[in-house]
Amino acid sequence: MTTTTEPVLGESGRELVREVLIHGPIARAELGRRLGLSPASLTRLSKPFLDRGLFVEGAVELAGAVGRPAKPLDVRVDLQRFVGIKLTGDQALGVLTDLRAKTLGEHVADLAGHSPEEVVEALAAVVEALAGSGSDGRAVGGGGAVAAGGGSGGGVAAEPDPSRDGSAEASVADVGGVAELAGVGVSIGGKVTGQQVVLRAPFLEWREVDLGGMLSRRLGLPVVVENDVVALTEAERWFGLGRGIDDFAVVTTGAGVGYGLVIHGRQVITPDTGLGLGGHFPLDPTGPICADGHRGCSTAMLSTTSMCASAAVGLGRLVSYEELLALAASGNAVAVQVVGTAGRSLGRMIAAVANLTMVGTVVLSGEGIGLVDVPVATSEMRAGIAADRDPDASEVRVLTGDADFGAWARGAAAVAVQARIGSLGAIWR
Repeated sequence: MTTTTEPVLGESGRELVREVLIHGPIARAELGRRLGLSPASLTRLSKPFLDRGLFVEGAVELAGAVGRPAKPLDVRVDLQRFVGIKLTGDQALGVLTDLRAKTLGEHVADLAGHSPEEVVEALAAVVEALAGSGSDGRAVGGGGAVAAGGGSGGGVAAEPDPSRDGSAEASVADVGGVAELAGVGVSIGGKVTGQQVVLRAPFLEWREVDLGGMLSRRLGLPVVVENDVVALTEAERWFGLGRGIDDFAVVTTGAGVGYGLVIHGRQVITPDTGLGLGGHFPLDPTGPICADGHRGCSTAMLSTTSMCASAAVGLGRLVSYEELLALAASGNAVAVQVVGTAGRSLGRMIAAVANLTMVGTVVLSGEGIGLVDVPVATSEMRAGIAADRDPDASEVRVLTGDADFGAWARGAAAVAVQARIGSLGAIWR
């Protein structure tokens, strides 16, 4: 399959694709209202996308009692594939996705070492594995075929969106090789500039590594590199629990604690983004000390490593995070204390975010967010929020996203999709 190169489109065309991608299927009247376009202008602008198969028309909707029936617009989500990879100090965890960052397959590769060349080879191995398929049409991972998963951001607090399923999806088997992928995204816990160069990644001992350029040359594909929390926040903004919300924050917990902020529909990015500053917000003056010497900061109170270390002292043995949560759920006194304290600290973190930024919605994500599935943690979280909020303040809406590690990789895929939309021109096959 070859790619037909088209002239780079104007900002109006890119904005149209963005709106339909995020909000589709969407009625033309609503689309025109959002973009400030007349019906004639919208028809003219959308025609090239319909002709080339990027847009599809949905089921007919009656536009009132009289008048012509309306056909809502949607994107053909199977038109292109993307690979998103979360890079840790030990592994590269990748997902194959469609245009809405919905997971179609997974693959994990271990890092042979931390040199840029070794990391690039591990990343390339993930991409090449996901570009192929198993005999059953599913991507093959390190442990065999992996069933397709859900889209980014689907969590216990979100209502299912039936409009997202079915009409325009295809088998992973349609993807036959690396050249047919539209782009690759890599997310990393560190400071990134220009979505290409890793300025600092402490866990890899990197400074000023052009990871995007190296991997792009290795694969012959467009590559976007982004901070992992930034990427995950973008996935929530476009395709997840933040879709359609102008102002919200993201708090992630896992190996560390991350924080992202969206105001007026745009993520707030500063020169200090990627330094993990949200991981050192003070929460408990009597709490444990983090590796950087901060007592009771968010990392010390909420990271899975710190929680397990605290539990090990009381239990007299090492414990995994999953076991810790299970023990707390079953009533083990030590585990209840640790998990309850973490829940209270999470509530205080949420309250601080809402107080200082005045957002009304906080999305929780990351591999450590299974914490809120434990009743004692949930009740303590609510108590922590209430304790630090003005009694007359609006209630903070807390939404829980995916607890699996793949959420980070889907974030990487989402920024690759964004980059592709931002450079419209060769988007049609």
